[in-house]
Amino acid sequence: MKTLLATAVAVLFMANAANAAGDDVTTVTSDAAFADVASGIENAIVNRGYKVDYHGFIGDMLKRTATDVEAGKALYKDAEFFTFCSAVVSRKVMEADIADIAYCPYVVFAYETEEAPGAVTIGFRRLPDGGERDAVNTLLSEIIKDAADGF
Repeated sequence: MKTLLATAVAVLFMANAANAAGDDVTTVTSDAAFADVASGIENAIVNRGYKVDYHGFIGDMLKRTATDVEAGKALYKDAEFFTFCSAVVSRKVMEADIADIAYCPYVVFAYETEEAPGAVTIGFRRLPDGGERDAVNTLLSEIIKDAADGF
């Protein structure tokens, strides 16, 4: 019963966190270990033929700088992001609307909060719906699903 209650609280917390981020953020949750999820994101990107351009460790940076900025509380047990771009997909998107350069590179993130350990949120910021951008949203949705499922 305690496990069920803890899971319900974690899901509610994650739903509220996603809503707080905005309607343009798509997330899924996983109960896999954070390191496995992060590895799953990288694998989901690389196994599609893309190269991770940058792997950021935002959780580590926030921990490292907490005293410098007089932080009020610990936020994440872990938090990372991965950036990548696709020459094929990006070209189609930008040929349809040259201003869509604003959405490249694509970013996939994962985090586990201090308040809800054991629940890892994986997500991305959706591009506006329509045209070639839909293919990017589909691609990013597949990547986060694969990472959550343990790729």
